[in-house]
Amino acid sequence: MRILTKLAWRAIAMAAVMPLASCGVHESARVPDYVIRIALPDSEGQIGLPPIQGPADASRPLVVIDAGHGGHDPGASGAGKLREKNVTLALALALRDALLKDGRVRVALTRSDDRFLVLEERSGIARRLGADLFVSIHADSAGNPTASGATVYTLSNRASDAVAADLANRENSADTINGVALGEKPDAVSTILVDLSRRETARESRSFSDLILREARPDVAFHPTPQRQAAFVVLKSLDLPSVLVEAGYISNPEDAGRLTDPAWRKGFADDLAKAIEIFLARKSASGQ
Repeated sequence: MRILTKLAWRAIAMAAVMPLASCGVHESARVPDYVIRIALPDSEGQIGLPPIQGPADASRPLVVIDAGHGGHDPGASGAGKLREKNVTLALALALRDALLKDGRVRVALTRSDDRFLVLEERSGIARRLGADLFVSIHADSAGNPTASGATVYTLSNRASDAVAADLANRENSADTINGVALGEKPDAVSTILVDLSRRETARESRSFSDLILREARPDVAFHPTPQRQAAFVVLKSLDLPSVLVEAGYISNPEDAGRLTDPAWRKGFADDLAKAIEIFLARKSASGQ
């Protein structure tokens, strides 16, 4: 591959912004079908926060539900036109409805339509809203069509260690962990606070993962290894319990059939809502 000089890159950039007519191309020339125009998010400032639904009582716990993928990111693909982004949104909406019906907690969605969000924006929304729990919903895929079942992911210990070290090194004085401003503490104390928060959040996330399995079985068929840990970006919140739920394999015909069945989605949402309410009730009772 040839390496372009800075001058060459500048020439390319100038050509890209020149009027089409000056390049010998009429402005009404047809754009090829293979060209995809993507509206990128504004690099300045933060995106707007979604509405919080449910009880008006601000003391009620808040859960943020994240429908994976969206917009120009379709996620995994199943048979026909089945796309993960549509499956996850349907599941997220079903979970929201189940929680609002019970009326015990407040709810916010990272997206309620087919839009694109970068990974950091998803968990960032939950953090900015002061959420008590973050649940990201996805649908798995595999080259082996027999792979099936739901899986619940929490942040791995290795990933948590990396996040803790990164946060202790780079966060400024305005950043806080569990309401404590790190900038007001010596470096050694900040590191200890980050580590303690990481450990407690990891424990809470695993506890919630256990509840999901307890409440969803046997209604939901789980993978033989249903609880796993991975370094998902959306789970990297040091003071916010977070899980990523792979509701099933979109690449598996039987799983795909369940994922697209409104009745199954409602049952899945009801079970997950029970787990959420129990977890948040326990957390509230413990004074956390």
